[in-house]
Amino acid sequence: MYVIIASDHVKVGRGPAYVKAKIKNIKTGSTTERTFRTAERVPLVYLERKTMQYLYSTGDEYVMMDKTNYEQLHLSAALVGDATRFLRENMDVTVVFHEQTPLGIELPNSVDLKIIETVPGFRGDTVSGGTKPATLETGTVVQVPLFVTAGETVRIDTRSGNYIERVR
Repeated sequence: MYVIIASDHVKVGRGPAYVKAKIKNIKTGSTTERTFRTAERVPLVYLERKTMQYLYSTGDEYVMMDKTNYEQLHLSAALVGDATRFLRENMDVTVVFHEQTPLGIELPNSVDLKIIETVPGFRGDTVSGGTKPATLETGTVVQVPLFVTAGETVRIDTRSGNYIERVR
C-alpha cells in the first residue's frame, strides 16, 4: 500500500499526458517517484475511518478511545506522525484503518489552541504588519501577527501549520 504525497499532471506538446507522483510505502516508510501513464489503472484500497478521542500520551504511545464502546487503542508516535504538533487532550480525531489495522490519524482542518508564550507587541503594530513566533499549548511554535498576545486563543490550519485567525 502506498499513499500519495505529491502529484503533478504533465501534458507535453506532443504525446500522451501522464501523472508524476511522489508516493510513500505505508509499511516501510520509504518514498519514491513514479510515473503513471493514462492507460494505467491502480487498484484502490478501501479504508475505514473511526472518530476517536485522544486521551493522553505515554512516552512513545498515544492513547485513543473509541467513543462508541470505550475501547482504548495505543498508537505509536511513528503512526501518529506530524499530527502530534496539534494534538490536545480530549480532542476528537479520525483514525484510519485497513482491515482492522490502524494506519494513522487525520486531524480536523483547523484547531483552536491557546498561546502560552510570545514576545510582546509594540505600539503601532497593525493587522497588516509582520509576524512573530508564538508557542502554543501543545509546544508547537507558529508565526502569528504582531498584535496577538500570550493567553489568547488562535485558529491554526493543521495541514500547513499556519495561523488563520484570532478566536474570541
